[in-house]
Amino acid sequence: MFETILRTSALLTASLLFGGMLLFSASFAAFLFKSLPPAEARELIRKAFPSFYIFVAITSLIAALLTISMSLFSAGILALITLSIIPTRQILMPAINTASDAKLKQRFLVLHGLSVVITLIHIIAAGYVIIDLAAY
Repeated sequence: MFETILRTSALLTASLLFGGMLLFSASFAAFLFKSLPPAEARELIRKAFPSFYIFVAITSLIAALLTISMSLFSAGILALITLSIIPTRQILMPAINTASDAKLKQRFLVLHGLSVVITLIHIIAAGYVIIDLAAY
């Protein structure tokens, strides 16, 4: 019984991580830029991203802890998401904002591209974890 609850909780938490990242990155940002003037959309995105990264860090950590007894590999993937989101939030995000504010277009594109790649890797990794847990 406990094992079933633990597995279900791990699967649901990993699914929340996957869905939350996918919804935010693929839908929310695009919606804002289509619905608001660029300056307002940019301001709102800057306010939303720190919370997004906190969501990813907390959710991936909880999922990692719930997953340890079922799959050390998947727990490790989730722990790597947790650890990699910290410098993304604390270093990369401010660097992106600084490049944007300074009108350094090429630097902004490179840094923003890096953040997109990191997020895509996180989404794919969370998807793998869901598949792994579902097969357990």
